[in-house]
Amino acid sequence: MRVLGELHAAPTHDVNDEVAERDFKYYIFDWDDNILHMPTKIKMEHRGEDGIWKSVEVSTSTFALVRTDTEHYRPPADGGWAEAFRNFADPDNDGEPNRFIEDTLAALAKVSNGERPSPSYNTFRKTLIEGRIFAIVTARGHAPATIEKAVRVFIENALTPLERETMMSNLRGYRRFLDKVETFGTDEEELDYYLGMCRYAAVTYDGFKERMANDPVYREKLAVATTASKPELAKEFAIRDFVEHVFHMLQRTGGLGRSVAIGFSDDDKGNVKSVSNYIKAELARRFDGIKFVVYDTSDRTLSKGRKVCVSGQMNLPGF
Repeated sequence: MRVLGELHAAPTHDVNDEVAERDFKYYIFDWDDNILHMPTKIKMEHRGEDGIWKSVEVSTSTFALVRTDTEHYRPPADGGWAEAFRNFADPDNDGEPNRFIEDTLAALAKVSNGERPSPSYNTFRKTLIEGRIFAIVTARGHAPATIEKAVRVFIENALTPLERETMMSNLRGYRRFLDKVETFGTDEEELDYYLGMCRYAAVTYDGFKERMANDPVYREKLAVATTASKPELAKEFAIRDFVEHVFHMLQRTGGLGRSVAIGFSDDDKGNVKSVSNYIKAELARRFDGIKFVVYDTSDRTLSKGRKVCVSGQMNLPGF
């Protein structure tokens, strides 16, 4: 498996101008069990029938089911939630291996060896190949730069060389179409620009929590939110941030006259429900020119998830 390979410079004529005819579709992805089945475990305590609390490690998919079951599950008594999610944050020292990158490589290796991919794995691949703007919104606690690095690892290992060439051709097409660029940089420079246009929100990262707490709207929401509802609230804030980012980008480039669609996928039913309600109550009204769709990918028997909310009569192929 490749951690971070090199993208070589492509000739300036390798530009797909046909992207100018596409509708504008953008994507918001949860990472764990949605893009990849990550091996990272959450440290919890479980109370059995004997009433005794014992240390256990649970997968992210299991945690999505039991996180509100406070009668039987709780964070470690010594360390609380910080200890529970210790493997879901960046290491304290720069020289230490990053568990997120290592687990991303391990998850990709399993797919390469024939394991069935997560529901949004192929949609994320298609998003990258087509050069569409996206956001990663996860309950993890990593810095944005760490998540972007994991995306680069995904590109190197989940896309074939031909697919990476297609991606670069599409990226240059969007640069010419939207930014009026005629002189392009190397593949590395153009990829940097593209990934810099995307958004990476780990909602338990201190920088994200600080930004959310300083937002006047969400400061009030946090003040009355229950502990259980705060993860959903954080995802709402991250989604609003991405929608605003897309809106201002299209406003700057004159793209608001086109059909615009944004899709969101998550494997946590609580997040799916809260985001669906949030879209209906706020985003669909505020951005009435944008079409929204939400997909529940919690059922592993469904290869692409289940559509649970549509606003604006949209269907996103690939979800």
